[in-house]
Amino acid sequence: MIAMFLVEGFEEVEALTPLDYLRRAGEEVLTFGIGGKRITGSHGITVEADRTEDQLNLSELSMVILPGGLGTHRLAESDTVSAALSYLAEHDLPLAAICAAPSVPGERGMLRGHRATCFPGYEKTLIGAEVVDEPAVRDGNIVTARGAGAAQQFALAIVALLQGQEAADKLAVQVRWRT
Repeated sequence: MIAMFLVEGFEEVEALTPLDYLRRAGEEVLTFGIGGKRITGSHGITVEADRTEDQLNLSELSMVILPGGLGTHRLAESDTVSAALSYLAEHDLPLAAICAAPSVPGERGMLRGHRATCFPGYEKTLIGAEVVDEPAVRDGNIVTARGAGAAQQFALAIVALLQGQEAADKLAVQVRWRT
């Protein structure tokens, strides 16, 4: 199961675009609300998470997605997110983070040796990463992206990681990203 963590102030497009695309691609993605089930994003859109953070079972994790936004510091402060990231690292499982959120695994050294990108101004938090100026970057089992404007590329890069480039290209045609 892919876990996407939502915190107060998350960037709605950065969460909902990959959530939608991955579900279209047939992936099991569950949202986990940090601090409750109803979470309001940075632009006042309230969503109801599938589960609360206390319902996370680490042994079910196959990947974690971290949307960015004004609430990114809450991701970094969350014991649940910390435990999930430790579990990913221990089991060499995929991770995706967009906008300011690459700072969370970046400050833990999880991006070391990988090409990565983030929202401008957060580059110094990507400890040991090769920071690149691209909308979305896939390197090994890690996907990072710059921000809301790259949400579609981010989502398609995650699909490519999990199911291959052909599946991502097929989905891109279905949503008319490509013809």
